[in-house]
Amino acid sequence: MSTAEDLFITVMDGERPVGRGDLSLALAGAELIDLVGAGAVTVREGRIVPGGPARLGDGLTGEAAAALTRQAPYEWIEDWLWRRGDGLSDAYQAALEASGELRPRRSGRSPFGGSRLEPADTPASRRARDRWSERDPVLSALATVVGVEDEPDDRDEDAPGLDDEVVTTVVAAVHDAVMELEAVRQRRTIENAAFANLWRGP
Repeated sequence: MSTAEDLFITVMDGERPVGRGDLSLALAGAELIDLVGAGAVTVREGRIVPGGPARLGDGLTGEAAAALTRQAPYEWIEDWLWRRGDGLSDAYQAALEASGELRPRRSGRSPFGGSRLEPADTPASRRARDRWSERDPVLSALATVVGVEDEPDDRDEDAPGLDDEVVTTVVAAVHDAVMELEAVRQRRTIENAAFANLWRGP
């Protein structure tokens, strides 16, 4: 399983609602982190620079590698998150359903509202849950960004930390993108309310 797949399962296991747009941005960040780890890309001054060939398979991580901008000056991390992240949560849901990693939800609410699915009990999902229970720093950081859990207390010595500069840069970019998306949502809510009041009259 990739970091993106582990993140999707972690979100599905959670109780808090997570916006599909937020998750899509985080999944794109998770893909980028895995591409860096596989040597498929490097990050230089905020841009994604394709590297040598890497064995990524035919899944969504392989699709992510194929979608890289391969001409200088290359793509900014932020631009990648928005471009690659477009509809990415739906793509992961479909892929995990097709592979049997998701099944119909037995009871309770889904973090995706009406999406009645939950992770199946498979070796892959158990590995994802183990990674989460072991407080994997990357998975914990991305899950925190989308609101699966609260920000860790800076005073908590057991809180997960990121010790890789590139990973830290990517997670920070995901955080900024999610905050930007929330600002857009709030602005639309205000505009829609103002428009409704205009038509409603005094």
